[in-house]
Amino acid sequence: MRYIFSLLFITATLFAYVDSDMDGVEDSLDKCPNTPMTDLVDIKGCSTKSLADNQHFDIIVGVSLGQTNYALTPNTDTYATTAQVDYYYKDFSLQASTSFYNTTSSSYSDSGMNDSIVAASYMLHPSNDVTVRLGAGAILPTYDSNLNNNETDYFASVNVSRTIDDANIFAGYSYTMINDSDVVDASNTIYYQNTNAYSIGAGYDFTPKLYANLSYFQANSVYKGVQDLKSVSTYIFYSIDENWFFNVSYLKGLSDSTSDNYGYVSLGYYF
Repeated sequence: MRYIFSLLFITATLFAYVDSDMDGVEDSLDKCPNTPMTDLVDIKGCSTKSLADNQHFDIIVGVSLGQTNYALTPNTDTYATTAQVDYYYKDFSLQASTSFYNTTSSSYSDSGMNDSIVAASYMLHPSNDVTVRLGAGAILPTYDSNLNNNETDYFASVNVSRTIDDANIFAGYSYTMINDSDVVDASNTIYYQNTNAYSIGAGYDFTPKLYANLSYFQANSVYKGVQDLKSVSTYIFYSIDENWFFNVSYLKGLSDSTSDNYGYVSLGYYF
């Protein structure tokens, strides 16, 4: 909201009032014409504070490749294209993402939409060097299969990070409530379960534009009786300029239930 002074309302009743940049200061008195709509102004029409830094959007598109080589299954490659939109206002954020996959092996191929995600989070600052992010969201059943996985699942998460000079250490936990129905018939017997996931890692700001981290991840499978998912991964973020940035990540599976190798590259635009 801009500062608007009562004197201007009185003046406007006496002669034609023109305010080209709509900052509440009439053009003949405005010493700083064309101020942005997101700025607060003083009585001279000059910016005193910008509100633009309080909020921003970004759009991220990417491609990924996952490879599996389980002992009892054919080698399988899964390619995916992803799209993500984020909105940030101060310490609050909203996210939405979806992806399209194509899976091939020596015996079959398949393609379609993966599940889509909508989420919200809020950042707490217990101290100058510690942040706590609380999140919650829904996993929408845009992935189609014959395994009764056509219900919306819900999750909640907490992530803690501590900064030490140019480095940070972090840990996270999430709980997902799986609402899919079990499959019990002549050809399949599948029991679903709610899942717990844990992560821990450390990162470093090599330059103001370059950040990288290394982390360990472990989670329950959504299927009862299947080994936990375990992996180590590295993540790199690079800011090209004030608007463009890209991310690179690589994951190495440590259990038979996890993809042996997974790589992801994305390009984002901040505005």
